[in-house]
Amino acid sequence: MKIAVLGGGPSGLYFAISMKLRNSDHDITVYERNRFNDTFGWGVVLSDETMSNFEGNDPVSEKMIRDHFAYWDDVKTIRGDEVETSSGHGFCGIGRMRLLVLLQERAKQLGVKLVFETEMDDARIAQLKGDHDLLVASDGLNSKTRSLYEDHFKPEIDMRKNHFVWLGTKQKFDDAFTFIFEETEHGWIWAHAYQFDDETATFIVECGPEVYEAFGFANMSQQESVALCEKLFEKHLGGLSLLSNSNHVRGSAWIRFPRVTCENWYFDNVVLLGDASATAHFSIGSGSKLGMESAIALADQLHMDKTLPQALRDYQDERKLQVLRVTSAARNSTQWFEEVERYLGLDMMQFNYSLLTRSQRISHENLRERDPEWLASAEAWFQSKAGNQSTRRPMFAPYQMRGMSLKNRIVVSPMAQYKAKDGMPNDWHLIHYGERAKGGAGLVFTEMVCVSPEGRITPGCPGFYTDEQTDAWARLTAFVHQETDAKICAQIGHAGRKGSTRLGWEGIDQPLTKGNWPLMSASALPLQEGNQTPKAMDRADMDLVRDQFVASVKAADKAGFDMIEMHAAHGYLLASFISPVTNIRDDEYGGSLENRMRYPLEVFHAMREAWPADKPMTVRISAHDWMGDAGLEPEEAVEVARLLKEAGADAINVSSGQTSKEEQPVYGRMFQVPFSDRVRNDLDVPTLVAGNIYEADHVNSILMAGRADLVLLARPHLADPYWTLHAAVELGDEEQEWPAPYDGGRRQANVLAARAREMA
Repeated sequence: MKIAVLGGGPSGLYFAISMKLRNSDHDITVYERNRFNDTFGWGVVLSDETMSNFEGNDPVSEKMIRDHFAYWDDVKTIRGDEVETSSGHGFCGIGRMRLLVLLQERAKQLGVKLVFETEMDDARIAQLKGDHDLLVASDGLNSKTRSLYEDHFKPEIDMRKNHFVWLGTKQKFDDAFTFIFEETEHGWIWAHAYQFDDETATFIVECGPEVYEAFGFANMSQQESVALCEKLFEKHLGGLSLLSNSNHVRGSAWIRFPRVTCENWYFDNVVLLGDASATAHFSIGSGSKLGMESAIALADQLHMDKTLPQALRDYQDERKLQVLRVTSAARNSTQWFEEVERYLGLDMMQFNYSLLTRSQRISHENLRERDPEWLASAEAWFQSKAGNQSTRRPMFAPYQMRGMSLKNRIVVSPMAQYKAKDGMPNDWHLIHYGERAKGGAGLVFTEMVCVSPEGRITPGCPGFYTDEQTDAWARLTAFVHQETDAKICAQIGHAGRKGSTRLGWEGIDQPLTKGNWPLMSASALPLQEGNQTPKAMDRADMDLVRDQFVASVKAADKAGFDMIEMHAAHGYLLASFISPVTNIRDDEYGGSLENRMRYPLEVFHAMREAWPADKPMTVRISAHDWMGDAGLEPEEAVEVARLLKEAGADAINVSSGQTSKEEQPVYGRMFQVPFSDRVRNDLDVPTLVAGNIYEADHVNSILMAGRADLVLLARPHLADPYWTLHAAVELGDEEQEWPAPYDGGRRQANVLAARAREMA
């Protein structure tokens, strides 16, 4: 093939090398706009895993690179005078200039033509496209090729808010990747520092937009900017200066990071590579890694006896998913640094843990593999904060909420069962909730218990509006309290416009075929076409429903529940007042958030007053309607939570969605945790969180990083009522108590698990 490569960075050079290794007859020219010894940036970070991939592709260049590495195993976090260090992270650094020279040397050995100081414009790019079998655009995050063929590639560029400047220093950083956080008169500023050769380290300074503006960095010269950074970090520089690429302005200028994604990576005979197709934030050090590994993947596809269109299609289909995993982790890391002031008030141990796990690529047990001693000290810290002298994992730490003591942080999430008859709980509920209380969780939630017949979601939903229902619930709570050490919470709510629908397995949110009852909501908006249009509540309706909530609270107390939760999420009645999607009122209960919260707060106050002072009460909210600008978003949800906290809520159960059938949620592992994190750490209020959490590792990471105080698991508890007991066995935690009649099963399970670990 005759191939033109635009961009002589690591990905472009490594692609040319990889192609020549597979077929030396390829005619490959790499065009680079800079001089051969000109570059911006300082060091490149590569992992042990990446180097193994390079060795398999080209042992010669891998050895050339490895011979010039600076290695480090530690990550050091410095916040003011506090320092935390953890080990086992296994990274290496090399100077970007050194890397380019080595790759240039290897490319020339293999017969690749290198052309420097060549600027590209649209006409030249189009000419090269026509003159070559393949045009590889590895021309960086500001790719001219991507811009020229924008209609085909369909890029999206998200300019992130923080500002940073890429500097260097001769100061040594003790073989550790070092994060330095300094509080200034204008706010926090921080540095990412790492060694990349025997003499030089990268020193990236970053800050939020408010700090950037307050210092006036935008109006400073390079020299002034560098001098100020030296002053801000002088105690970490050992009297040495900070260095900028003085011959290359964009190497030392303050910039913002553009997050690049493209719908398509190729069209016709043009393919994007490296930063031209997708960018990964510098805080996870994966930009060069991604580009060079993509170069290997592209070269592989082009040598699989396929047509060019098929090879490019398969490259995109295979590689794009792999890149997405890394860039998603990079996005998480980016957001963590953009919101870092939210975490800087955490205890240093927890702050460091949050930093290490910010991308969600490093999990709790992965940290144990890296540095078991440090993680054990972190776990002991967490337990001590819970008043427990233990080294068990965070999920097994006790928790106190008013007069209620929980033995651990695992919660059985509310899950509709649709098994009640005329609002009456029955033996299904006794066995279902009883089994999960026996299963080791600290707290068990009921499904939403409805305050009236008209407040039910379906005919199968239980209620709290007759004495017989209260007696049935009392039978259940008595079993839980007599036979287990779990606590039990009644979630109390009203379906609103989502009521009078079929059982879950007969058609979720579909109207009943017969026997419908009248509905009410904040506004007269049906849930969807075909469902009833609810009545917009008037003041008399509000009084009635408020009093029904109060009566249900009193029934819950009489039935012996340890805790209650007001359901104000998922588009049900109280949530319909909060969301602008479902509240279009023009009276004092609509419009501003203050008005929209008026009725939910009125109900909360009435419920709290009727509920014993020593028993906790929480509120479930939807922190995101997933409706774009039309709905409630996380920033406004923080204000919702603040109002509820001020009203006396003991904790906020942070959920999302289910407000409208037009929602466009973004699911993923632990997808609601960022909302909980924001509410908890912005407001200093305890939170509970659920949402695609299914592993003990997830639970421990969430708790240890301070992203929630209690973790709810739904479907895992449907699949396994004894999830907590079994998780303890898998983790090798033999302190977990089981019900006495099951002790033989506990002993056998622990023996078998220990044997399996030994064999592994």
